Amino acid sequence: MTRQVILDTETTGLDPKEGHRIIEIGCVEMLSRRLTGNNFHFYLQPDREIDAEAIEVHGITNEFLADKPRFNQIAPELIRYLQGAELIIHNAPFDLGFLNHELSLLTEAYKTITEYCTVADTLVMARQLFPGQRNSLDALCKRYNIDNGHRSLHGALLDAEILADVYLAMTGGQVSLQLGGESDEQRGTAQQAGLIRRVQAGTRLPVIRASEADLSAHIERLEAIKKSAGRCLWG
Repeated sequence: MTRQVILDTETTGLDPKEGHRIIEIGCVEMLSRRLTGNNFHFYLQPDREIDAEAIEVHGITNEFLADKPRFNQIAPELIRYLQGAELIIHNAPFDLGFLNHELSLLTEAYKTITEYCTVADTLVMARQLFPGQRNSLDALCKRYNIDNGHRSLHGALLDAEILADVYLAMTGGQVSLQLGGESDEQRGTAQQAGLIRRVQAGTRLPVIRASEADLSAHIERLEAIKKSAGRCLWG
């Protein structure tokens, strides 16, 4: 069973090399492309001022974070949560840079994130699908007709939830943020909708052709049917 974790962070600024820190981390879990509801979400006290430009983006203030835990307090739980998963991140170098920086500041020895899990970058995927076009999360939502009207400000958990929907649409499967329990008819409708959106967006769909071994096995099967039934209705 494939376990994927869609992850996003909010930070005090743009560059951890300048001492900027993570102030929010949000993750949503998918098993076999279905959301489980087993989310991971924390606001964090960064022990430094947040840049005014960053506050305009996410709306998180120093006052709000005053009583929140520090990264070192949630690090063991975070690593346990991420262990062995495939991380889905939009513009992965940004978030990984901050996460690895935070881990490097801890007294306990931690490895880099990619030594605990694999990473898929949806920005790289989008640039391959739509070269030369805008591929921000908002642009992808518009391209795939995903409603993000409730997103007036950035937020790690909210953006992770939206990215999960975008990722499912980009990869042609389920496109609804439903937890388990949908019917086969609902799943089929969602998959058809994802396929239609990919065609409308100009995505080149893969053509999978039968191999020589497949063709040989097919012929052998038809011969077996002829011998057993005496008459073959197709060939």
